[in-house]
Amino acid sequence: QECSKKQKNDDTQSTSVDALSSNDRSEEKNEFDTLANAKILLSDCLACDSCMTLEEGARVFQQNQKEFFRILNLNKKCDTSKHKVLAVSICPQSLPYFAAKFDLSVNEAAKRLCGFLKSLGVHYVFDTTIAADFSILESQREFVQRYQRRNQEENALPMFASACPGWIHYAERVLTNLVTSHICTAKSPQQIMGSLVKGYFARQQNLSPDKIFHVVVAPCYDKKLEALREDFYTALYNSAEVDCVLTSGEIAQIMEQKNVSMKDVTEVAVDSLFDDLKEGDVVRHEGKRSDGYLEHIFKHAAKELFGMDVKEITYKALKNKDFQEVTLEKDGETVLRFAAAYGFRNIQNMVLKLKKGKFLYHFVEVLACPGGCLNGKGQAQTEDGKPDRALLAQMEEVYTAIPVRLPETNLHVQKMYQDWLEGMDSKKVQDTLHTTYSAVNQTTSSLDIKW
Repeated sequence: QECSKKQKNDDTQSTSVDALSSNDRSEEKNEFDTLANAKILLSDCLACDSCMTLEEGARVFQQNQKEFFRILNLNKKCDTSKHKVLAVSICPQSLPYFAAKFDLSVNEAAKRLCGFLKSLGVHYVFDTTIAADFSILESQREFVQRYQRRNQEENALPMFASACPGWIHYAERVLTNLVTSHICTAKSPQQIMGSLVKGYFARQQNLSPDKIFHVVVAPCYDKKLEALREDFYTALYNSAEVDCVLTSGEIAQIMEQKNVSMKDVTEVAVDSLFDDLKEGDVVRHEGKRSDGYLEHIFKHAAKELFGMDVKEITYKALKNKDFQEVTLEKDGETVLRFAAAYGFRNIQNMVLKLKKGKFLYHFVEVLACPGGCLNGKGQAQTEDGKPDRALLAQMEEVYTAIPVRLPETNLHVQKMYQDWLEGMDSKKVQDTLHTTYSAVNQTTSSLDIKW
């Protein structure tokens, strides 16, 4: 509230966004003309409009169902030279929403969601778990390297997770390089999936990246902002890694517009990036509400740095349930101290301690949404914008029941490191799976917010 005192229906914002977006609208009316336009508000995510430029606001406006249907309708017209291959990638934290909402198992939800999307005209539907595999593996390796350099490099530790775009946007737009230099350089699962679809898959299908329209279904609105980052755009092909992000709720809205229930949709197996293979049962990573960066990195670091096999991790809640600590002791000494900081309140406290030089942690899994990714504002909300606690509890139950698969055991990932990425220590790995984060200069009006 201190950040932005604008009303939800700010006429000035609406006018400016409408003006910038009017040229991109089709005059042709269709049954989806009543679908809501995408806007990002403080009530929806961490990145309020004081952190956004007018141009970003207009481009976020285009990240909506209308743009999705513009491409679908384009593919129905005779000029095949303008047709696009439509690929949709689904985040694993979105599937429990559909499972809980329609009283399905998570495997049924995945197949029925795939069937629904393909009935609209989507060509391929992928699961982003493989992208999270890459992101976690790269984060694990980077943490070990940073830990080993901690005495030579001032900013080596702590390391902050980089998977949450709300946290990243806040860090770059509001915080200084004192903070951004500690952020892990591994791309988020969403953007690694963009590299896989527009890079690896495009090459397998002998397609130019700009001939693929890549949509991501995600639990939160911040993912729309992430897709707009300049470092996730290839000028050579005039192509973004992710062309459009739709929240789980926006997909449900399309179903309502079409008067379709998930229970009435034919099940279709989810596609794989590899030849004609199909995905099997849904799997997840360790972590009760997210991709579990803390648990994976903690166990990997314990093994690599101290030769200790950690089977179970014990979380210790500190000031609140969304700030928890995990430690590793060896010979009576605490050698690793990790934390999970979820929600803006805990992020503020964490940054304050860092700036005062009172930071004890080696790694922090930072997520903008209280409760983690399952509680993304794009899915776990009631119609009046409040958290749907009953639905969230069901989603958590569904998610924790999904079998865990360690990223190290994914044979496709190991093969891609060798065949596509030219080895784990190659330049191509750095170019494809990593990026950089740094403070962005803001105008005075944006900086005078009482953060």
